[in-house]
Amino acid sequence: MLKKVAFVCVHNSCRSQMAEAWAKKLGGHVLEVYSAGTKNYHEVKPLAVKVMDEVGIDMADHYPKLLEDIPREVDILITMGCNVSCPSVPCSHREDWGLKDPSGGPIEEFRNTRATIQMKVEDLIKRVENQAL
Repeated sequence: MLKKVAFVCVHNSCRSQMAEAWAKKLGGHVLEVYSAGTKNYHEVKPLAVKVMDEVGIDMADHYPKLLEDIPREVDILITMGCNVSCPSVPCSHREDWGLKDPSGGPIEEFRNTRATIQMKVEDLIKRVENQAL
């Protein structure tokens, strides 16, 4: 049975979108993946889309979603490090990845964030595979 994981940040426009994309690509065999934000936003950051495209992941059709757009309950809730509180999302495991938002910075910051998220997603997948989560 797949574990439901939700990646959450404020706008669902960058970090949580990249995490969703990595998790779907690398962990589709163990994860049912969602991402959401706590506030409305009009687009996924173009530089986030661009740096994911550089590694062969197409996020062109991604759009920001709100918490109410994803399942009400998940197994794993991961916040990106933006002091987001999600009391309305029941889960059996919660963690914060403490990622700095690259928005407004140069493309290299987006690339660094992409690499960090990839490593964290790979670690998450290993923990799920080993039944540690």
